[in-house]
This record gives sequence, C-alpha cells and structure tokens, in this order.
Amino acid sequence: MSTRRRRRDRHETLTWRPDSAPMSDSVQRLYAAVLSARTRDPAKSRTAKLIREGVPKMAKKLGEEAVEVGIEAVQNNRPAVVRESADLLYNLVVLWSELGITPGEIWREMDRREELYGIAEKLPKSRSSGRRLPAGDSGLADDAARQDALQPLLLHGKHG
Repeated sequence: MSTRRRRRDRHETLTWRPDSAPMSDSVQRLYAAVLSARTRDPAKSRTAKLIREGVPKMAKKLGEEAVEVGIEAVQNNRPAVVRESADLLYNLVVLWSELGITPGEIWREMDRREELYGIAEKLPKSRSSGRRLPAGDSGLADDAARQDALQPLLLHGKHG
C-alpha cells in the first residue's frame, strides 16, 4: 500500500463523517441486545452465561479486554486493536446492564465533562480519595503509577 493511500485511509478513520452511524446508536443497539439476552439459556448464549456468572466475572473480562487492547496497540497491530476494542465495548455494556447503568447516563456524563474540560480531556481526580482535583493539578503521578503497573503486561504480551 502506498504512503499516500495509508495517509488517506488514516485521515478517513480519524475524521467524523456525516454518513457514518453515530457510535451512541451502535452502543444503544448493543445494550438492547444484551438486555434481551439476559433471559436466554446460558448454555446457548455467551451473554446470558456471563450475566449468570456475575459482576466479578464481568469485571475480570472487562479488564482482560482492556489489557489486550493495550498490548495490541503497543505491538502496533491495528486490526487486532479494532477487534479487541469491540470486545472491550461489549464487555463494558454487559457490565453496565448488570449494574443498571444505561448508555444515556454515560453520554450525559460525557456531555458534562465536555462542558467543563472539553471533549478530549479526562477529568482529573485524586487516586486515593476519588475526589476531583483542582484544575491546576493534572494527576500525572497517578498516570505514571498506572503505566508502571501495566508495563510488565505490555512487555511480555498477554499470555506471558
């Protein structure tokens, strides 16, 4: 693939297009499907089985998928990052459904944060207290600690 084609493809993936379906619609459809799967036979539905196993299993699966996304990103495996990201979103939505959290609640929180800090910023918070930090404190020490904790996983791969 030519450098020009790669740049064009990358630009298209980074640019929102009006003809693309909004992510919130996809997540809402996934959420509705997860809710309907709750009543299915766990022997026939992976979603029903995961729900039956409870929040600890859901949280474990969510964490595993998040680590897999990170590992694939470090390995610069773009197709795998896309696949693992879909798995991550699926497991997140399953967990939301179990906790009674709707996608609308998440979108409202994102809107609130956008008003405060801009859409591309994460709200800073103190790791030990869970309180929001003053605007001048970036929480960089917390980010460094998280990065240090992930480093062995990223260096050795997901099964190492």
